[in-house]
Amino acid sequence: MIFKLDIWLRAIRFRFLAASAIAVTCGLALTIWYQPQNFSLIYAVLTYVGIFCLHSSVDLLNDYWDFKRGIDLRTIKTKFSGGTGVLPHGLLQPNQVYFAGISLLIVGLMIGGIFVYFKGFVIAVILLFAALSIVLYSSKLVDWGLGELFVGAKGALIVVGTYYVQNTIIGLESVMLGIIIGLLSSLVLFINSIPDIVPDRQMGRKTLAIMMEKRSNLFIFVFTVGINVGIYILTIGFFSTLMNSYFSIIPCFLLMPYIGLMLYRFKNFLYNFKRLNNDYYVSIMANAVLFSRFYGISLIIGIIFAFLYKT
Repeated sequence: MIFKLDIWLRAIRFRFLAASAIAVTCGLALTIWYQPQNFSLIYAVLTYVGIFCLHSSVDLLNDYWDFKRGIDLRTIKTKFSGGTGVLPHGLLQPNQVYFAGISLLIVGLMIGGIFVYFKGFVIAVILLFAALSIVLYSSKLVDWGLGELFVGAKGALIVVGTYYVQNTIIGLESVMLGIIIGLLSSLVLFINSIPDIVPDRQMGRKTLAIMMEKRSNLFIFVFTVGINVGIYILTIGFFSTLMNSYFSIIPCFLLMPYIGLMLYRFKNFLYNFKRLNNDYYVSIMANAVLFSRFYGISLIIGIIFAFLYKT
């Protein structure tokens, strides 16, 4: 049982590794736009492997601590919230999940150590942030109300770090692109944490959803719209000002009807939640996750367009 691949893929939330894959690819695409001769396939592969290990580590340790604190025993599991369910259902033992999480953390840090050796202290700083965040995320950061901030920073640093590994510089382009990716990740976490407000609050967590629980429906909706507007404004500035490629914005703008649908459904939930079943909110979470993925892919396509225009 413990060696079944499907159970371990479920435990590391394999589908959600796409977020990190997109962030790394954004950094690599930016490298090809900036200086294609700097691109290193070996560094690229090592970056993917290292980031996947670190991402899987934080998810495994999050599952472990949520189970130990009893949170996952109180949540209603969906495809996008409530934990993976491998521990409450007895598919894996807590010590196995903890050991796997620590092991993947060590492997990720070892790969990062290679980059520190060849690229210097900037990677060391990023790696230190990653290590502390992974260790403290489930036991401290989520209790301090810093979960969404951590996830956003993680997404931004993946882009910046990937770009730095390839070019040994931190450009404004990588920072702005990283912020966009980070906001997308934070948006998904915020939307997906809403179904777990009650058990999270009972067990001492302090998510953004909990902090905004007493706010008016209008405030929450405007806040969510504001995040999406901010993402689009940053995208326009990124492509028009930093990359000088206005038509690169088109792929992202093609997704506006999709995000409009998600916001429409989210507004319905806020104002009619007592009359809507659980499946309705699952569709909202699915919309948020898919929008984040599609938008990230659209950014990559836009950067490729800018590269082709540049050449």
